[in-house]
Amino acid sequence: MAASGMARMRHFENKMPDCGYDQEVQIPVDQIRARIVAVIEALRQNVVPSPQACEGGVYVGIAGIAYALLYVAQSKQIPEKESEYLELAEQYIIQALDYEEKKQTPEMRSAFLLGSAGVYAVASLLYRALGKEEKVQEYIGKYAGLAGMCCQPSDYLGCGSDEVLVGRAGYLCGAEMLTKKLGQQVLSDEVTFTICRAIVDSGRSYSQRHKSQSPLMYAYYNTEYLGAAHGLSGIVQMLLNYPTFVKSDPSIEADVRRSVDYLISCRSSDYNIPPTVAECVQQRPLEHQLVHWCHGAPGVIYLFAKAFLLWKDPMHLIASRKCADLTWQKGLLRKGPGICHGIAGNGYVFLLTYRLTGDCKFIHRALQFSEFMQTDEFVKGARCPDAPFSLFEGWAGAVCYLTDLLQPHNAEFPFFDVF
Repeated sequence: MAASGMARMRHFENKMPDCGYDQEVQIPVDQIRARIVAVIEALRQNVVPSPQACEGGVYVGIAGIAYALLYVAQSKQIPEKESEYLELAEQYIIQALDYEEKKQTPEMRSAFLLGSAGVYAVASLLYRALGKEEKVQEYIGKYAGLAGMCCQPSDYLGCGSDEVLVGRAGYLCGAEMLTKKLGQQVLSDEVTFTICRAIVDSGRSYSQRHKSQSPLMYAYYNTEYLGAAHGLSGIVQMLLNYPTFVKSDPSIEADVRRSVDYLISCRSSDYNIPPTVAECVQQRPLEHQLVHWCHGAPGVIYLFAKAFLLWKDPMHLIASRKCADLTWQKGLLRKGPGICHGIAGNGYVFLLTYRLTGDCKFIHRALQFSEFMQTDEFVKGARCPDAPFSLFEGWAGAVCYLTDLLQPHNAEFPFFDVF
């Protein structure tokens, strides 16, 4: 490819060595711990708790930084910093909660990644770590109190109300996470099933109206997205978090499974998943593919993994490994260190695949992606995100990733654990 073509590519060329199956891998523990401490110090110096820093919920606001600090503290990987990080996290979450209470956008209250729901969820987790049980129950109650909007059968947002960032799927994602991490049920089965049923009915209705090849299909701002953030894969993955619902009706289970397999059928020649249905037909050139968590194989892999864990179909495991191989080839993104559309998010693909397969090759790949973020090539050639220290666009997400390199058996992409 000509040099001008290389300059336009969305990723750095991966020149790093791979390794064979089950080859022994050494994790540089002290080096990674030092990096985590250094990045958190940079967060502290550059992000002051203020109303201006709260916009964007857990996605790019300081509530997401609070989550990252909590995650590091609870990992026990840097025990001497645990109290300090929890105290700093509380400073951020207090400001974020105050901001949410003063917001005049009620339609965004139930949004998980971009609205109030996610802030309440992080507050619940943090106050449990701090031993402030009254506040835990207060914010669980606030979270549960937002369910009514998601239970509506209508498009309550007017732009598509089912996806992960602001819609029903995101709300379910948070509820499932809280139930798992806090050990108490946040929503009743009746409410959960009502929201799941609304998602299924919405997807079936849209699919039938638009004659989709998938039995479930959704649109966000009139675009039929397929990825994890706004599209079919993220929505269906959240339904699979509730297998009792999926298996309660054979027709629902059949439609959900056929939707998963539809996504596999959309793959490109190198196993990327296009960002939209339109690009399944008219695919962009391979060098301009979106290989991100938000759009592309690095996000859809979580659905394939979840499907494999539920149905044990080897096809879904093969699809997961193919997505991981593509991410190794094209995942060194120029968009920065973040987890939404950056290198840390793509590195999480390997930690997921390691947990799924037990193959140490994927720990090696995850370490290589981490090390690349320290190279001059990355420092000089990567773009600076709009929110460079945030959870989804910046270094707070990378801190979670670095922490999980120290605990690969328990690694989990923020809010997106499939195990």
